[in-house]
Amino acid sequence: FRLLDWSRRESPETRIIMLTGFGTIESAVDAIRLGAFDYLTKPVIDDELDFAIRRAIGQKEVAAQGRQIKQAFNQRCSLGNIVGHDYRMLKMFDLIESVADTRTTVLVLGESGTGKTMTARAIHQLSARRDQPFVEVACGALTDSLLESELFGHMAGSFTGAHHDKIGKFQQANGGTIFLDEIGTASPSLQVKLLRVLQDREFEPVGGTKTHKVDVRMILATNLDLEESVRKGQFRQDLYYRINVVSLMQPPLRERTSDIPILAEHYLQEFVKQNNKSITGFSLEALALLQRYRWPGNVRELINVVERAVVLTKNLVIQSTDFPEALRRDEMGGESGSGLSLPGNHLKVALASPERELIIEALETHGWNRQETADCLGINRTTLYKKMKKYGISFERQLIS
Repeated sequence: FRLLDWSRRESPETRIIMLTGFGTIESAVDAIRLGAFDYLTKPVIDDELDFAIRRAIGQKEVAAQGRQIKQAFNQRCSLGNIVGHDYRMLKMFDLIESVADTRTTVLVLGESGTGKTMTARAIHQLSARRDQPFVEVACGALTDSLLESELFGHMAGSFTGAHHDKIGKFQQANGGTIFLDEIGTASPSLQVKLLRVLQDREFEPVGGTKTHKVDVRMILATNLDLEESVRKGQFRQDLYYRINVVSLMQPPLRERTSDIPILAEHYLQEFVKQNNKSITGFSLEALALLQRYRWPGNVRELINVVERAVVLTKNLVIQSTDFPEALRRDEMGGESGSGLSLPGNHLKVALASPERELIIEALETHGWNRQETADCLGINRTTLYKKMKKYGISFERQLIS
């Protein structure tokens, strides 16, 4: 068994068939639990060994095909560091690819934490300006006067504390892309200056008289309803029309729960590599909890939860107990989820659906090898069999497909 354990650690893709003349039920169970593909006792009957070898080779080929399909699926369901297969995300990916290599101004809309900065970076990386600067400015983090100086620069002596000339972000981004986050908080005077840059591609620094020409692609983002701000007179209508040439709406994470497993897996792999860990995945219970939680902080909060679990867990498979107590308490307290009050049977169906999809995806990824699938999901084979039976997942499904 020590050799079996070593083989599984050194070459996890290798299918191992054990052959012994002193087999017992206990040793067979132990062998399968440790990862043996099959366990045969001597004397081998007819073509039993040959059949086991051919079955192992066939299953390895199926697993390889499954990995290729998953890789192609992941490529289709990602753009830069943005991940998702929700139809709204796929539509957004297509739109990003269409507008990336143009000078068109893009407005990114969405709640805080949905990934608007990642979207802006993806647009820049897909454009012809990818080798030029990408400059990000958090407009809401600065006062009006400081923001104006930050964007356009200033001349020495233009205000108290301005001891030296300063080059602004627009000049730093010349030839590349400038990303203005939280643009909805901009003051009326700053909105006028931004409108001029958009129309004429020129500006003067604070306290300066020399006009500077710039070639920048502008991407702006906000979590505010700019149309409402226009109606209230808080945002200039002409500026709104100038920046709303192409708008991208990033849906909140609670509205695309089907993306949570692949998002969690994506960031799991990233943090596992960064922290040199050997974590293989999430348990079914953990993934189900992630999908039921409401995620007020959206993708940013999910990233933080996954990173924390990777750093603190002592398990090879992340369990629900590895998540923050606040997340588990919120889920148990009934405040999470979609906010809908569902009758018992309907709620069971709603919660079972993602678990069934996760099991099928795991089976297909591991070539329908139930031991590997169970290990990946953090459950034993008996539990996996029960869940497959519960959800009507049969081994014949793999043969048909």
